[in-house]
Amino acid sequence: MQDNLLTLRVDRREPQTADIAVIDLVALDGSELPPFEAGAHIDIYLGEGLIRQYSLSNAPGERHRYRLGVLLDPGSRGGSRAVHDTLHEGAELKASAPRNLFPLVSSTHTLLTGGGIGITPMIAMAYELQAAGRSFELHYCSRSREKAAFIDELESTFGDALVLHFDDGDASQRLDIDAVLATQPSDTHLYVCGPTGFMNWVIGAAKQAQWPNAQVHSEFFTAEVDTSGGAFEVEAAISGVTVQVEEGMSIANALKAAGVKVNVSCEEGVCGTCICDVIEGTPDHRDQFLSNEEKEDNDQIAVCCSRAKSPRLVIDI
Repeated sequence: MQDNLLTLRVDRREPQTADIAVIDLVALDGSELPPFEAGAHIDIYLGEGLIRQYSLSNAPGERHRYRLGVLLDPGSRGGSRAVHDTLHEGAELKASAPRNLFPLVSSTHTLLTGGGIGITPMIAMAYELQAAGRSFELHYCSRSREKAAFIDELESTFGDALVLHFDDGDASQRLDIDAVLATQPSDTHLYVCGPTGFMNWVIGAAKQAQWPNAQVHSEFFTAEVDTSGGAFEVEAAISGVTVQVEEGMSIANALKAAGVKVNVSCEEGVCGTCICDVIEGTPDHRDQFLSNEEKEDNDQIAVCCSRAKSPRLVIDI
């Protein structure tokens, strides 16, 4: 476990839907928490090496709490299940200070799109934009009103800037992403978070509409990991260990089996915890964390999911 972790207490837990818990975390002594900006997340340590990232959904100006919205995922690999089973009011836990890999940038107008639980970072962004008096609109997509969290708060706080979309409603309630993109000022910045299919749909529509890559910002919560491909060799330069990475095995797991300490968290290539520098060889990038430009440089790799195009990789670990 990292040093300088925060020890937090669950001050309040509210089930807002059948499978979404909204959780307020506070300092044990009631002191102010480290500040954060919209788009930030914290790492939650859930025991037995289980670490997960959750976006902060409250107004960034608040220093007394960090608010999470956690969906109980039927396909959970342990994270959301552990949150729902153990983080009850009064429970204590370790967490990192906030990190921001999904920051707002200054623009004339901002288009926020959140699908399902992907609304959480968008709420903090909306609060920050509203406080700064900046122009924005917030599109919240959910299966139905009953499955959507935070609605009362969003409707009372953001008014006409909020547009709700329900997939189970009639056609007029569903998000027409092409029409929304077509009405935006030319220098609008788009932010999207949610299930992978939703994000790929929104990002693909922006690409089809020829939006500049620099104006499209995304944060993936989960991603499918493709471990197919032939075996290759990885040398951990600092550790002095060389391993064979077979098909179906990750670089991280091959190294850990050989006794090399590897920091991993999401194990899906979305959080960036396991990123290592590449000294030699060509990575086969399969993560959602590095930008296209960073992937083209081929000098970093997410060892939890990416593989190699060359027979051998040398990495700085």
